Amino acid sequence: GYATEAGAACMDYVFDVLGWADTVHLIHADNIASQRVAEKLGSRNLGRSMEVPGFAGMMVDIWGQDAADWRSRPAGTN
Repeated sequence: GYATEAGAACMDYVFDVLGWADTVHLIHADNIASQRVAEKLGSRNLGRSMEVPGFAGMMVDIWGQDAADWRSRPAGTN
């Protein structure tokens, strides 16, 4: 869907244009649909946190991956 395509474009941009070494996605703990998108993008759940600046008390799951993982994903997975 559009969310996965947009996420993939963002991942390409942060790794290829901005040169970031890794990235994370902060996803509300109850947002299963967004967690599935993160999985489709090859990210993995790195844990849970309530320490999100500006969102006191919001429980989020921290999903992420590094540039090497992004570049080594199988063709057609996004």
